[in-house]
Amino acid sequence: MTDELNLHSLKPAQPRKERKRVGRGLGSGKGRYSGRGIKGQKSRSGSHKMPAGFEGGQMPIDMRLAKLRGNTSADARPVGPFRTYTQPVNLRDLEARFDAGADVTLEALLEQGLIKNTRIDVKILGSGELSKKLTVTAHGFSATARQKIEAAGGTAVALKEPKVRRPKKVAKRPPAVEDVAEEATVEADEPQGDSD
Repeated sequence: MTDELNLHSLKPAQPRKERKRVGRGLGSGKGRYSGRGIKGQKSRSGSHKMPAGFEGGQMPIDMRLAKLRGNTSADARPVGPFRTYTQPVNLRDLEARFDAGADVTLEALLEQGLIKNTRIDVKILGSGELSKKLTVTAHGFSATARQKIEAAGGTAVALKEPKVRRPKKVAKRPPAVEDVAEEATVEADEPQGDSD
């Protein structure tokens, strides 16, 4: 039988292991280099807490490789990974989850599980068909979604003003050398006024 558990009989489940005291003289067995070897990076303090991707001081691979163009580059703001994000909701989801005449708000979309939270902007996209009259309130609408909602008799209420796209400025090209030469020859061929 096991002994009765008392304060005087308490002991740890695992036997305690004494901590190695290093650097306390050559006679201790762990003096001089304290088990770290001679010199080098791993003999220094903090050498086992290097950041991810550290390559011993040489130029790391993410800095050696060329920057990528397009959406994958961190420099491609606001298109790249740091772009502002909107939660997309398609019309086919509204058709499946809401009854005719329903008021589709951000809270209603959250209850139906179509969006994760109401802190991120919601944009309604036009994928799918909509046959029900709905009043949809969201931060943004694609042109197709707005058209289909209004065609079904509903209304699309935007919480943010749509961005007005400015027309691109087309730079005027200087006239080609041939055109200038032709104009000069035409002017030369024109008859001059009568001289007395």
